[in-house]
Amino acid sequence: MTTDRLARHLRAGAYNNAWANRRLLRACAELDQDAFAATDRTSFFPGIGLTLNHLVTIQQFYVDALWRQARGQPPHPDYRAEFFAVEVPYRTCAAVWQAQKDSDAALIAYCETLTDAVLDEEVTILRPDHVQRDTRERLLAHLLQHQVHHRGQVHAMLAGTKVAPPQLDEFYASGEAPLRARDFAELGWAEQRIWG
Repeated sequence: MTTDRLARHLRAGAYNNAWANRRLLRACAELDQDAFAATDRTSFFPGIGLTLNHLVTIQQFYVDALWRQARGQPPHPDYRAEFFAVEVPYRTCAAVWQAQKDSDAALIAYCETLTDAVLDEEVTILRPDHVQRDTRERLLAHLLQHQVHHRGQVHAMLAGTKVAPPQLDEFYASGEAPLRARDFAELGWAEQRIWG
């Protein structure tokens, strides 16, 4: 029987996150700057660039909190100044894509360190009006769900452009490995690395 099944599942979620971000951002890179930066679309954040910036800055924030706990460091004293002082820190698709790749690599590296035994450890975040405490498991689940939620919004907004939204749900099923083989090869990943 395989041990650390939940940690393995969360690790796969981090890989899925990076893979889906790559597919989505590759499609967004086909947009011209005006379409990327437009803020008149229908969504929670009314633009593709706005939503992609939200995706990456939220991920950077949570990955920072997770790594701080793992390294025995105190919670970030002023995360808002570091991660949210500027609403749109990445003005181009190329810039947001690079930031997302870096954050995805940090999230994968973090998840590679996990075992089921550490998933109940508490992560602390100093919010402006309270102290947030969640287990590693719950914080990772929240982050991964957040990313799926907002990627879906970008996917829907792409449908209103000249760029076709990419397929994003061919990651988990073993029979769909050929459909992701090109991406995996370009990323230097192997099915065995992710699924064990």
